[in-house]
Amino acid sequence: MAKLVTELLQPPEHIPPGFASLSQGVFHASTILFPDVASFLRRQEQAGVGYSYGQNGTPTQYALAEKLAQLEGGGHTMLVPSGLAAITLVSSHVLSAGDHVLLPAAVYGPTLSVTRELFGKWGVRCSVYQHSGADIGQLFEPRTRLVWVESPASNLLEMQDVPAIVAAAHAHGALVAMDNTWATPLGFRPLAHGVDFSIQALTKYVGGHSDLLMGAVTVADPRRYQELRQTGELLGYYVPPDECFLALRGLQTLGLRLERHFASALAMARMLERQAAVATVHYPPLPSDPGHALWRRDFKLGSGLLSFTLRQPGLPAVEAFVAALRFFRLGNSWGAVHSLVAVAPLQKPREGWLIRLHIGLEDVDDLLEDVRQALAAVSP
Repeated sequence: MAKLVTELLQPPEHIPPGFASLSQGVFHASTILFPDVASFLRRQEQAGVGYSYGQNGTPTQYALAEKLAQLEGGGHTMLVPSGLAAITLVSSHVLSAGDHVLLPAAVYGPTLSVTRELFGKWGVRCSVYQHSGADIGQLFEPRTRLVWVESPASNLLEMQDVPAIVAAAHAHGALVAMDNTWATPLGFRPLAHGVDFSIQALTKYVGGHSDLLMGAVTVADPRRYQELRQTGELLGYYVPPDECFLALRGLQTLGLRLERHFASALAMARMLERQAAVATVHYPPLPSDPGHALWRRDFKLGSGLLSFTLRQPGLPAVEAFVAALRFFRLGNSWGAVHSLVAVAPLQKPREGWLIRLHIGLEDVDDLLEDVRQALAAVSP
């Protein structure tokens, strides 16, 4: 059987008969036509397997969903307009008034915001937890329906014991959703570890070029997939075929890009922990990282996102560091070919500022030298 990176490079199947191409065609459509009244009346039966209306999918969209499901190791993938839309879709599908949700303290900020501000006004309660493994069991309530995990987290990159959390949640009758954007399924496959909803912001590594917004939710259960599709239709979710085409193209180089991101980021992390101006480095593939044992046990690949703090905790030192950079642009995203830097305040008791780097595909020696010379501007 071929390796996954080879399978992802195989031509898509959703192309017109008699037209052989290595790329998927871009099909724009709102109205789908039917040959007779009987097939028109059965059009809703096509959801997930055929074509009923443009919002429900064209050959371009189905090709991407099938490739993503293949990447996840099987199952069924629902495409949505963004990573946050994927989070909202899962919560909309699972939660009702009076239900309770558990979210890790280091969760992606908008996940916490949408749970508190949107679902909160509809009677859903949430609790933030610090637990990283089986000890989460003590936090479950009779109406706990959903547990969110994010490992590593997207700022301090804290690791969680995903299989242990899944076991505890399922023992209490709760479902588990995981934001797996950092690793992608090439690094970690949530469904294989019992997670019920595997989420990716395709904006990041799958797209890979800072030119699309999209998210995906993959599940193993076909009935749950059909229910997700129904919820997505009620929410009016739709993904444009042009963005699907870009994501399909990005999938073809995903394996190669992730290997380069990972190798360069690990070199950067090793260099940073040797610098006098640096206080802490956060990158689970680094042996000195507190989450390294979990990463080594469960993950097959790293990625390009890491963070660190300076020994000088004030904002002026952070500003001086960022201003001195040549190849890292200041922007609040990651996962694409270009190197980026972002900054964020740390919450008490960890006072100070966090610097987050996404290591792009530029020459690693240039990136290392760039960070070294920027650190020289803030050396104690």
